[in-house]
Amino acid sequence: MGRLIEALEATRWTGRPGYPIRTMVGLCLVKSLYALPTWTKVVALVADHWKLQRVLGCEGDPPSKWAAYRFAAKLRENGDKVERCIDEVVEGLKAKLPSYGRDLAIDASDMPAYANGHHYTPDGRERERFSDRDASWGHRSAISVRKGGAFFGYRVHLAACANTGLPVAWQVETAKDSEVRFAAALIDATKRRGCMAATAAMDRGYDVGPIHAACAERDCLPVIPLKQTVGVKRGDHLPRECSHGTWKFAGSDRKRGASKWRCPSGECAPASTWIKADRLHPLIPYGTERWKRLYRKRSAVEREFGYLKHHWGLGPLRVRGIERVRLHTDLTVLTRLSCALARARSTTGARPRAGQRGSPKQSC
Repeated sequence: MGRLIEALEATRWTGRPGYPIRTMVGLCLVKSLYALPTWTKVVALVADHWKLQRVLGCEGDPPSKWAAYRFAAKLRENGDKVERCIDEVVEGLKAKLPSYGRDLAIDASDMPAYANGHHYTPDGRERERFSDRDASWGHRSAISVRKGGAFFGYRVHLAACANTGLPVAWQVETAKDSEVRFAAALIDATKRRGCMAATAAMDRGYDVGPIHAACAERDCLPVIPLKQTVGVKRGDHLPRECSHGTWKFAGSDRKRGASKWRCPSGECAPASTWIKADRLHPLIPYGTERWKRLYRKRSAVEREFGYLKHHWGLGPLRVRGIERVRLHTDLTVLTRLSCALARARSTTGARPRAGQRGSPKQSC
């Protein structure tokens, strides 16, 4: 955070001095810490609490909402500096939590736009202008009492650490973009930030050949349930059978890209065989204890979506345009990771548990 403030200070040249960069960065953290949807509410909260003003360094003269909007525009122009700040926070978490980023859980979640996306007005005329021209129509699944169906907005693609529950990499796109297209990019971003990304658990929607091939190229083992394709219905994914019974899994070789299967009695000739890894025969075979254990951890990304939306202010959206939505997501997740890093540094030998609500914010 300190290096981000220094980098933004260097961008100042002439004009009014304005509020200190440290104050405005702190205002961004307050927005997510208190899960406030708009800058107007953030400014009102700071104006009513002198202790917040003292912490932010603006006692007696809190920023206005227009200053907050101008600073948000400045952050959009300097997105590379925000990205470097995120990379350094992830690097700090990796140093404190060795298992951070080793096993991933990847999924996407809907973010309805702050706009009316219907094509027709209430009187039946075709709508000519949309308040959010970047948003698009997409489909979402049913959750709890909410029905599934079409929605107008964006979709956030997230790779969360299955061990700690913390985000590692994320990407915001419009709702019409398929989630399958961004799984490889999330793994690349995870590895670029220094995390291992040894396995990636995804739901059945990611069960396509290109995803398995992309994971193999990146030395990441996919953990994905099979779709009921023709080959699966035919039983092509099942272990080999012989007169002695069902062949047993005997280990995998990552360098060879194949798994070894052995006759249960060892009487067949040959008694074992290597099967090249593909969608039907992954290096972590379906149904094994390791596969089940890793896939159970996929719920970490679902929990993280809930915490980010309901406890950290990711939703509902109150900004329009994909660049503003991306900045809003970056600042929300950056605050989440910064609080987790502060807690990890203050608690020796402890790691932030997934879903812990009060302690990470109190540590800030």
